[in-house]
Amino acid sequence: MDITVRKGQGKLQHIIDIGPHRLLTDEPLQHGGEDTGPNPHDLLAASLGACTALTLTLYARRKEMNLQDVQVRIEHGQQGDAYVFNRHIHYVGALDGAQRARLTEIANKCPIHKVLFGDIRIVTQEE
Repeated sequence: MDITVRKGQGKLQHIIDIGPHRLLTDEPLQHGGEDTGPNPHDLLAASLGACTALTLTLYARRKEMNLQDVQVRIEHGQQGDAYVFNRHIHYVGALDGAQRARLTEIANKCPIHKVLFGDIRIVTQEE
């Protein structure tokens, strides 16, 4: 699926089209934007959180675990030379310790986690 990004309204706002879906991205006021949407770092963190929640929900459903909800909170930012994502997972449902531990293992296998943890290459082409 192609993702396109083009200038939106305002100083820094951009429109992101992902197939039939549309998102806005912007920067906060203190960085010269108008705060009309999440900034790119927040979108990246949201991708990790969403992928984690979806992966855990699908896994728990397949294993018939009593996971009623999973809530994922991501704190992120530069820490020294590294950019750090702190992922907090809250499981809702009658799960024992072994099930919770297994779900946390599975969280580390979500596709976006693997992408962020793996070897990433970006190939840029002018059009």
